[in-house]
Amino acid sequence: MHRYLPVLLLLAIFVWSSPVQSKAERRNWFHDPFFQISNAVPDCPMPAGPFVTEAERTANAHHRAERGTTCWLVGKCDRPNSYDYDQDIASAFKSALDTENPFQDSTLWVTVQGRVVYIEGCGADRSLAQRIETYTMKLPYVELAVAKIRTDPSESPPYVLLDQPE
Repeated sequence: MHRYLPVLLLLAIFVWSSPVQSKAERRNWFHDPFFQISNAVPDCPMPAGPFVTEAERTANAHHRAERGTTCWLVGKCDRPNSYDYDQDIASAFKSALDTENPFQDSTLWVTVQGRVVYIEGCGADRSLAQRIETYTMKLPYVELAVAKIRTDPSESPPYVLLDQPE
């Protein structure tokens, strides 16, 4: 047994130090609203939206807590946390689109986080990003709208993909 000890030790060091190829699970840890509003562009990759790894959740937790309460402390929010508006914003967005959806010629997903609305996906029209940001800013409680739209299928999407490795 003693003569195999160096070999076993080297094998243990190799296994311990080799990179693990498993993909970290992404979850919507903070339960941020995430929904699709159109589905006309085929093969549009799904964004990660609010789905993050546990390491990303840990890294973002302090920022979210600080950003959430700062809104109220500086008088920009009448609720104690800016994230308290997110479900209302998501409901208003869906309701507005039920009346009329001017973005049906695209494939888009929406994430709402702390009164910021992220719209990600694909469309043929280069003006889509500006149009949907303007549309979104008219909704109640929205502080900022950010659209990341891929218009050329040969290019990589300008957003993080759900199945993208860390």
